[in-house]
Amino acid sequence: MNFGRRRFALVAVGLLGAWLPPAALGADADPAVTSVRAFYVVLLDGMKRAATLGIRGRYDRFAPAVRATFDLPAMTRIAVGPAWNMITPDEQMALVEAFSRMTIATYANRFDGFSGERFEVEPITEARNANRIVRTKIIPVKKDPVALNYLFHQSPEGWKAIDVHLTGTISELATKRSEFSSLLKAGGAPALITSLRERGDKLLAG
Repeated sequence: MNFGRRRFALVAVGLLGAWLPPAALGADADPAVTSVRAFYVVLLDGMKRAATLGIRGRYDRFAPAVRATFDLPAMTRIAVGPAWNMITPDEQMALVEAFSRMTIATYANRFDGFSGERFEVEPITEARNANRIVRTKIIPVKKDPVALNYLFHQSPEGWKAIDVHLTGTISELATKRSEFSSLLKAGGAPALITSLRERGDKLLAG
């Protein structure tokens, strides 16, 4: 797996994790922790079989797990910010679709191998008002551990992640909101939709 760019690290470390299957967690395990660990099992499997799967195969392998773990519609709304309420329903649907595809494509593009990383997920979550924080670490073979926190909320489908915080402070969605704001000001929702689709295409092109 390539850790060459810091921007990728914001995403990459957020998606690596547990080495325990859900069945090993016990009936009393926090559902947010269970969700993260189950997701990581899929990602690690994809990393280890990256060459065989190829980028399209990894996309198909990761897509169900990404959608099950993350509340992608909520993440899209948060990243767009207050402008969301001024966007038409059709544009909102297109944004969610493009954002989701780009997110999954990012994982498929970047999780392209396995180098012996070791991953840890704390079994106890931290309450954050009505939400929960799941704390994880990625431990490379010859580098210092990197801490990453997931913010979960209670969605109609259960506990789902809505943000990731690198070193506990850097919000992935706050970074995206800054980028999206510039595009929305320049060309409205159509410009943002086009940009997200183009990013997804580029990632899937390898």
